[in-house]
Amino acid sequence: MPRPAFRGVNPWLTLLLVVIAALFAFPMLWFLLSSFKPGSELFRLPLTLFPERWTISGYATAWTRFDFWRYFANTGIVALVTTALTVLVSAMTGYAFAKYKAWWLQAFFICILVTTMLPTEVIMPSTFAVIRDLGLYNTLAGIIVPSILTATGVFMFRQYFRTVPDELLEAARIDGVGEIRAFFAIMLPIARPIAIVLGIFSFQWRWNDYIWPLIVLNDPNKYTLQIALRSIVGANNIDWSVLLSASVISLVPMVILFVVFQRHIMSADMNSGLKD
Repeated sequence: MPRPAFRGVNPWLTLLLVVIAALFAFPMLWFLLSSFKPGSELFRLPLTLFPERWTISGYATAWTRFDFWRYFANTGIVALVTTALTVLVSAMTGYAFAKYKAWWLQAFFICILVTTMLPTEVIMPSTFAVIRDLGLYNTLAGIIVPSILTATGVFMFRQYFRTVPDELLEAARIDGVGEIRAFFAIMLPIARPIAIVLGIFSFQWRWNDYIWPLIVLNDPNKYTLQIALRSIVGANNIDWSVLLSASVISLVPMVILFVVFQRHIMSADMNSGLKD
């Protein structure tokens, strides 16, 4: 006779997990519901979770006051192009580190890993100097180029490709398959789970990036979404209802990304790419 599915479940542990989940969800719920409040209710005491008077005036004002389509387009170009190049370059670099035996490759790999120990702010001045000298200042390319290669992506692909038997590549080479074709026809399809996971997180990183676009861009027509949201905050006065509504609008692509790829986000076997 089969056992009930709930047998052996600790109810107190389940209750604890529910409470923790509620604590994490409460600020997001407050943030979302506050976007439907008029400005007069946001700081009125006593504070209330649900709006007394529901309104979408903040959304209407945010959408009409700011050129969201332009900001969405700029951010989308940066996020999509950077994500595609990040996955491709990281896969190729990780493949080289995993399958080619040379001491200088291993030394180079260690140098790449060392960059993860440095705060981003430390390398920003030198990166900005390179971007400026290349003529990429105040361009979307100036945001994309420095963000392509990530030590995290290289490490993930390198560890994953090390689990692929060398005999598979040797058999392909015996059949006359070249290195480039072997990579794109054999290795890259095998690493599809890692590519999807890295692509999801890379898109999220680039969509929410704020500091680097703030440094590189000074033309309002080229602003990304996070920089545009910052422009809503005035020096002396902040229209909180508009800011909250605009922030909710900026989160819509991230919510769609999670809904579409939640199976990969929640159940991706990260250990398969991190074995020695």
